[in-house]
Amino acid sequence: MKASFQKYTLQFKQPAGTSRGILKTKETYFLIINNDSSRGIGECNLFKGLSSDDRPGYEKQLQWVCDNIGLKPVEMMQALQQWPSILFGYEMALRSLQSQDPFTLFPSLFTQQQDSININGLVWMGDQKFMIRQLEDKLAAGFTCIKLKIGAIDFDAEMKLLESIRARFRESEITIRVDANGAFSPQEALAKLDRVAAYQVHSIEQPIAQGQWEEMAKLCEKTPLPIALDEELIGLYDGPQRSNCLDTINPHYIILKPALVGGFASCREWINLATSRQIDWWMTSALESNIGLNAIAQFTYTLGVTMPQGLGTGGLYTNNIEAPLEIKNGQLYCNDVQQWDTNLINF
Repeated sequence: MKASFQKYTLQFKQPAGTSRGILKTKETYFLIINNDSSRGIGECNLFKGLSSDDRPGYEKQLQWVCDNIGLKPVEMMQALQQWPSILFGYEMALRSLQSQDPFTLFPSLFTQQQDSININGLVWMGDQKFMIRQLEDKLAAGFTCIKLKIGAIDFDAEMKLLESIRARFRESEITIRVDANGAFSPQEALAKLDRVAAYQVHSIEQPIAQGQWEEMAKLCEKTPLPIALDEELIGLYDGPQRSNCLDTINPHYIILKPALVGGFASCREWINLATSRQIDWWMTSALESNIGLNAIAQFTYTLGVTMPQGLGTGGLYTNNIEAPLEIKNGQLYCNDVQQWDTNLINF
């Protein structure tokens, strides 16, 4: 068995605004495993500035994986515990290698084009006109759950945007989620949550920056709307750490990004820990190419999800890998007409 990796730079169609700044490009890595006549591919989705393995030696660690690809999976996964995006790519590539079709990792009614996944429509940060234009596009495309990133522009302007949605659509017609990406200070957070809650918002992701467990616990206790942990889960590598986080903060939801928490097995552990504490969850992609998004979507479907999931970043890039993924009326489908085109990555 042999393995190699290649770096790939994704180009955004238009700059993507977050509370951490403006994204114009996104680097990722593809891990390719060959075994006689079989081959598998996985995406090691390094998210700079956010991934806990965004540190010196990343490509050296990828080369170590290639040099030691013959290790037993349990040994490799243990060795990669603190390299979550590489572990995600390895787990994906191994499953791809072992599948009849390298792009059908989790066969289901979804991969057979007989069912779809309900997803939210994402509105990126920007000035008010830009956000309203995105919102109009998402509503026209049939989304019934909208997620807005807030915290980068004037807060009053963001509240006016929420007000404009509620002036047109009741809570029963459009579900609103907001993601603050840790933009609020602990001192101002509760007052801002009160204002957000006035617009019948489903939930808010990560209102304050990660690592402030006691402050986040107080917010979860007093908040007028449900709080979901997102960045808070990053860098917690084992069960005791994860249990301690959930027990201390007691959130309403957790949001699972496989590339940031360490792959599919890791997501299953988080889900088990959360459900045993009556904490709900949903899955989200993290700016992967279609290689990673495809795997996450297939995995997500097998979990029997019903609420809208955070999947669907595939249309953000000018040079994405062409794939049979399609969004129609707020649903993610496998399209039986479109085929994979991997010429850009020589797979």
